[in-house]
Amino acid sequence: MNYNNKKFKPVLNSKNGETTAETIFEYKQIGNIITSEYYGGKIINGHLIGLVDKDGNIEMRYHQVNNKNELMTGICFSKPEITASGKIRLHEDWKWTSGDKSSGKSILEEI
Repeated sequence: MNYNNKKFKPVLNSKNGETTAETIFEYKQIGNIITSEYYGGKIINGHLIGLVDKDGNIEMRYHQVNNKNELMTGICFSKPEITASGKIRLHEDWKWTSGDKSSGKSILEEI
């Protein structure tokens, strides 16, 4: 699976998460390395870097500055699903490595 030049937005997130339907992720992939810049909603600017396995699963680390001017960091594991329309849906399990260090779940869909 290749995520290069794909855009995603959250359709579901835990209450302790900061991404919203206004957050846009712009993915780039070279080989098995994936990166993304993201912004919108509560996120002023964020970046992620990760590794994609042969099944399209992503292990990533992220950092972002929110609208409270806080620097937040975390880890995330994403599992892809192909929807009936052929778009990618990412089921994510994440954990803050800053702040309260809580964890959550989110779903991103390709736009």
